[in-house]
Amino acid sequence: MTLTRAERLDRLRVKGRIAVLVVGGGINGISTFRELALQGLDVVLVERGDFMSGASAAPSRMIHGGLRYLENGEFGLVKESLLERNRLLRNAPHYVSALPTLVPLADRFSGMLSAISRFLGGRPKPGPRGALIVQIGLTLYDFYARRERQLPRSRFFGRRATRFQWPDFHPDINYAVLYHDAKISRPEQLGLELIADAEAASPQALALNHLGLARLDGNVAELIDSLTGERITLAAEVIVNASGAWIDQTNALISGRQTALIGGTKGSHLVLDSPALLDAIGERMVYFANREGRVCILFAHFGHILAGSTDIRVDTPDGVRCEASETAYILGSIREVFPGIPLSEADIVFRFAGVRPLPRADANVNAEISRDHSCEWSTPPGPVPVLNLVGGKWTTFRAFGAQAADTVLARLRTGRKRSSEALPIGGGKGFPQGETERRDWLRRAVLSTGVSEERCTALFERYGTRMLDFTPGADDAPLACLPDYSRDEVRWLVSNSQVATLADLVLRRMTIAFSGELSLDAIHELAVLAAFSLGWSQAHVQAEIDGLLIHLDHFHGLAAKTLAARNLAGKPHVPHQESPDEPTVRRWQMS
Repeated sequence: MTLTRAERLDRLRVKGRIAVLVVGGGINGISTFRELALQGLDVVLVERGDFMSGASAAPSRMIHGGLRYLENGEFGLVKESLLERNRLLRNAPHYVSALPTLVPLADRFSGMLSAISRFLGGRPKPGPRGALIVQIGLTLYDFYARRERQLPRSRFFGRRATRFQWPDFHPDINYAVLYHDAKISRPEQLGLELIADAEAASPQALALNHLGLARLDGNVAELIDSLTGERITLAAEVIVNASGAWIDQTNALISGRQTALIGGTKGSHLVLDSPALLDAIGERMVYFANREGRVCILFAHFGHILAGSTDIRVDTPDGVRCEASETAYILGSIREVFPGIPLSEADIVFRFAGVRPLPRADANVNAEISRDHSCEWSTPPGPVPVLNLVGGKWTTFRAFGAQAADTVLARLRTGRKRSSEALPIGGGKGFPQGETERRDWLRRAVLSTGVSEERCTALFERYGTRMLDFTPGADDAPLACLPDYSRDEVRWLVSNSQVATLADLVLRRMTIAFSGELSLDAIHELAVLAAFSLGWSQAHVQAEIDGLLIHLDHFHGLAAKTLAARNLAGKPHVPHQESPDEPTVRRWQMS
């Protein structure tokens, strides 16, 4: 049974002393939490905002080995990343799937001298990569991916085949290489599933969002509830600082000393509504170097194009957003490859940015900063040992979490009892393999749930086999503004995934921002449904709506007038009701 937030806080208040406190609810903190829970430890995870709301919510949505890391000589990282990619394809097939990746190239020999120089320790400026150096890299890439292989090998296309198959490419593009990596459709949901799996594995494990570390007094952590202001104390034998780009700030709270472990870079992305670009690339990702040598990507994501990314040094992780200069940069990079496809800011559906928690380095080029991960104990040690999780990338979160857990277990002088290498995640448990098995599974699901095949298919796409945990009621009718969702489903999401704010629901439990379905009416409709489940007052509802609108405008470029213009054509306008009661919800459902 899923605990309410009040029940979670009650459990926390009586704990008093625990083995491990994990500070930071991004993917690496969550992974460490799961690994420790699997060993039966009394572990608590706290996150001052919502789970997966920082850099973990702003990745390129790729699960990849890191082809370009070969240029930096990071062969061990590539090998580990490809192994973890293959494991995610197996353990989380409901969210992680194959991504055919196309590399357009102008000539055969560019980049050879730079690659040799870099391999020998030089620092040449980034530049174009030719077909030969990419083929050499992919040969090694395929070799490293052979262990637990899940995807096909790479293919090379000559001038004639390239021009024939991809006529929208710039005329200077003469070659192409096709290889396979993977993508993740719902990273935030995967993080939440890891938490649920961890708590199911260990009755002592407990995770809470909107609960941050205020200070450390000896070995006693003072935690503050950002929703109520309540302060709760908790003693821990070990603290894991998994606060990502905020690691140094968290260390200042813990010890009063400023560390210098992180030198993060900002990555911004755009979601574009461009049918012509979507048609040009199909189901493939286009992975290319622009004229500055910076690697860019674009691929289909929930019916639109996800494009990025920038790589900009930042002094502080707070308040980052995709700036106008970055928007122009990304659009300009796309035009270098597809000059005949018109693009403008009017095509932007959504934009987002995050700060990569990279280790502090003196690299001349940000792309040269390692994406590897490390565990470092704070020095000098304080009353309680603090383990800092530095660096890392989305693909390797499981390996990073396992490394961190093993480091903590060694400090606590206990051993590992269980491995997560082959452990299915959430809705990936019992996931059907192949189209025939999938059809059979859905047919059984239709019979067991009593809902239509179309509805079962939609739920299966969103939650995998975990859709069977959702039991629709007699009033499972579609929402007025979001017909792919129902009232029962939204209430289930609110009650079963630790939703505490409207932003939690809209931005991290649903994908409507990426699919272009986010509208002003949808926000109001969802606010009423959340209010009914969480007991919000009328004033609280309005405050949640106002706060979300300010956030969307400032951080995602979605002004209220833009959201108002998106109200679904042909659908009745949803009145902005004054009272969030159930009759209101029912009237909206029936309108």
